[in-house]
Amino acid sequence: MPAETVVEQAVRTRMVASAPRMETVPATLRYDRQDPFAVHMTFPAPATLAGVAVSWTFSRDLLQAGVSAPAGLGDVRIRPYGYDRTVLEFHAFEGVAMVHLHTAELRRFLKRTETLVPCGFEHLHLDLDQDVADLLRGW
Repeated sequence: MPAETVVEQAVRTRMVASAPRMETVPATLRYDRQDPFAVHMTFPAPATLAGVAVSWTFSRDLLQAGVSAPAGLGDVRIRPYGYDRTVLEFHAFEGVAMVHLHTAELRRFLKRTETLVPCGFEHLHLDLDQDVADLLRGW
């Protein structure tokens, strides 16, 4: 049986809006051993203002740090909220989207990613020769 190379986990998020009631929005967290530093979070088309699926990519380290303390200075910022929630902020030209997730779901996802690639060993899963070949293709 081949070794697992991708972790995907469906999560329920709560979209923070100006209205008092937060809308529940589905999303998918994805981690691929071939891109060992990155986490991808995808929101389906019906959950976005533009009506197209939107995917954000950010570092696994950022997600790990953000479940315990505020982290991030750029387009993605993560921080704990209360005792059981984590807030992810996605900053774009169009504005800021904020979603709440259960911290336990994020921790479960992170634990699963660490079974594929332990923290600190990401560099062992990079294919630098292929990356250089991809960069030079077409020159």
